[in-house]
Amino acid sequence: MTRPAPDDTAPELPAPPEQAGPPPRDLVGIGIGPANLSLAALAQPLSQLDTVFYERRPGFDWHAGLLIEGTTLQVPFLADLVTLVDPASPWSFLNHLKAKDRLFPFYFAERRHIHRAEYDAYCRWVSEHLPGLHFHHRVDTIRWNPRRALFEVDHTRLDPHGRPHGRHRTPARHIALGIGTEPHVPEPLRPLTDDAGTPVVHSGDYLQHRDTLLAARHVTVIGTGQSGAEVFLDLLRHRPAGRENIHWLGRTPAFAPMEYSKLGLEHFTPDYTRYFHRLDEPVRDRLVAGQWQLHKGIDTDTIAAIHDELYRRTLDGGRPDTHLTPAVHVHTAQRTHNGTVRLGLEHTQQHTRATLETDAVVLATGYRQRPLDPLITGLAPHLHRDDAGRPQIDEHYRLRLDDTITGHVYVQNAELHTHGVGAPDLGLVAWRSATILNTLTGKEVYRLPRRTAFTTFGLC
Repeated sequence: MTRPAPDDTAPELPAPPEQAGPPPRDLVGIGIGPANLSLAALAQPLSQLDTVFYERRPGFDWHAGLLIEGTTLQVPFLADLVTLVDPASPWSFLNHLKAKDRLFPFYFAERRHIHRAEYDAYCRWVSEHLPGLHFHHRVDTIRWNPRRALFEVDHTRLDPHGRPHGRHRTPARHIALGIGTEPHVPEPLRPLTDDAGTPVVHSGDYLQHRDTLLAARHVTVIGTGQSGAEVFLDLLRHRPAGRENIHWLGRTPAFAPMEYSKLGLEHFTPDYTRYFHRLDEPVRDRLVAGQWQLHKGIDTDTIAAIHDELYRRTLDGGRPDTHLTPAVHVHTAQRTHNGTVRLGLEHTQQHTRATLETDAVVLATGYRQRPLDPLITGLAPHLHRDDAGRPQIDEHYRLRLDDTITGHVYVQNAELHTHGVGAPDLGLVAWRSATILNTLTGKEVYRLPRRTAFTTFGLC
């Protein structure tokens, strides 16, 4: 495989019809989050493979609004970008510590679960040293050129202010889509998030609005997963005893702990992923809906910290002014004439209704996969879909395209419906990247274990 000229020499659009264009890249990655950053890190030592990755943001950042002091990852530090596939990689978390002269402090700290801000710093370190990553590049569209039997990736270079600064086209043999997720805002609350009045913010922007939220007379947190718990705990710790004025609501039937038993965690192994992929579509959909506690529950240490803080506030004989209510659906939301937000609530078990007036709302309502369709409109006639209209994805993380497309489009963290609850899990990032690279190169550039779990999923 030949190595093309540096990316900045790619022709601006439109190119003259007679111009053949630059040599194709073997792989163009779109999006630089942890998934594609892992793919880039594991591809880097493969000299036979030429890759380039584009990201519209000016640099790497990972859930910056939720890097609350003291919060930790819910997976051990070995679930970095590379270690579970290649422990000797220079892009491991431990090598990051070595480069920062922090190995001995980390050794004595005896931590399995690192600070969330520490994971963000590690990924930024990789992104700043790994070649072939181009930030401030917005990918506009992907098409298939049947004459050249190549994909064409049209992208716009952005200046430091995010303004267009030239359009380019990169030919590619294969594509890796790692465009990540976006904050989910429930329908009744969407009109309020754009209003400059009473703050209604997604938890992904929590730290940017934290001072305003702490100053509000009454705050409502919606969402009973890990993010909701962390936001509630942070607000609780920084509001005066007896005047906390916080409601914490969510649709789940309980403030439930995340499944973290050792055999339960085997749902996040390649063994389970392979088993899940072989199931029929209706079965997969039922399983994902019923497995919310595997990935949407609350870390038990966070639950304990919340209870400890609430208990501490009863030592003088009083009770904290907090209301923790699960099984609640917000069905309406509107601003009042005095600038507050009135929420219409429905209890999903009692089937009773009530209203709640609040001065600020934090939506810890999670994230949804960004839709792939806007990027792959040019491939739509060739794409196979399931009965629900979702892209079909094979076991090697490739979109199922018709035989006229000889290249492959790999997807990262967009395969929950085909690969199960491990799709967004950081512990499977390196394994998925290695699977993609083994398939792309047609050989076992990374040796992957045949068995990864003690559980046998299925009878055959």
